[in-house]
Amino acid sequence: MTYPRTTPGAPLAGALLALLALLPLLALSAGPAVAEEPPRPKVTLSKSEGGKGGEITVSGSGWQPGALLMLLVCGQAAPGTGVIGGTNSCANTDGRAATVDARGAFTQKLPVAEPPTPCPCVIHVVGVTGRQDAVDTEFTVAGHPTAPLPEAQDGGRLAVLASARLEGSSGLLVWFGAPARREVVVTVGNLGPTPVKDPVFEVGTSHGVFAPQYEERQWRGTIEPGRRALVRLPVELAAGAHGDYQVSVRHGGKVLVEQPWGVGRPWGVTLFWVLLTVVVPAGLFRIGMAVVDRIRPPAAPAAPAARRPRAPRRPPARRRAGAPAPAPEEPTAALPWFTPESAPSENSPTTKGMS
Repeated sequence: MTYPRTTPGAPLAGALLALLALLPLLALSAGPAVAEEPPRPKVTLSKSEGGKGGEITVSGSGWQPGALLMLLVCGQAAPGTGVIGGTNSCANTDGRAATVDARGAFTQKLPVAEPPTPCPCVIHVVGVTGRQDAVDTEFTVAGHPTAPLPEAQDGGRLAVLASARLEGSSGLLVWFGAPARREVVVTVGNLGPTPVKDPVFEVGTSHGVFAPQYEERQWRGTIEPGRRALVRLPVELAAGAHGDYQVSVRHGGKVLVEQPWGVGRPWGVTLFWVLLTVVVPAGLFRIGMAVVDRIRPPAAPAAPAARRPRAPRRPPARRRAGAPAPAPEEPTAALPWFTPESAPSENSPTTKGMS
């Protein structure tokens, strides 16, 4: 009985092949590497209650470094539900801005003011640049009226399913400073379990480092769960606005889309002022000349020039038929020393010299 002959490297090659076959199984069992989540933003207050005219210190951590934040006292809000009326329920004139340092922290003093809506109230901290984080911290405004929060109209959750766009064009009047108008067109879907009926969106425009000023826009219609809808929201700038703007749309306190909008300079206004600087001086000059012509005294009439008496014309001498026409006489200039009286006559004796 004979046995097959084996080479010395065969067991090593088989082990390598088995190890290569097990590598995919080991990778699947280990699973993907879990990325470390960034810290969630937090806000703390120096005190939980204050009266109008007072001041509190707002501190935060876990925010995006270098971000610009807006701090407001808002009514009709509670932690977890957001500000129901948006910034229309906040004391916007008494708000403060804060800049996050390199460690993601900030500290800012905020005056206590009464919001335009009743409490429950919160200190609303929202990111203006960078991540659109928002944190609401419960706060009591002493002496301010209180009312229960309105019930939620629906339990739907809207999300953007396609990129937004701006539709519309500028007319001739915009070239002369009229307000520019557009429509924000966005496709949203209902990811919640209940339908969303007549949702209220907030459309705001921002220029440079300024925070957007939101205005409510209600969309008429119902979005069933799992369905989508094309939403058109009008947006308008102030008269004479030009430059680079950013249009933001949010719903339920969450920013859905941001779309840039470049508005050209109204050169028609510049042309109007240039023409005005030319036409007005010319018109004033014409009016001044007309006034001068009216108030200037009339000039005296000039005396008529004296007429010289004409010399009497002698009738031409008659000539006989066939006689040649007399040659025209050439005028001869009279010599100063010759006069007709000094000419010799036929009867005067001639002198031939002295004899």
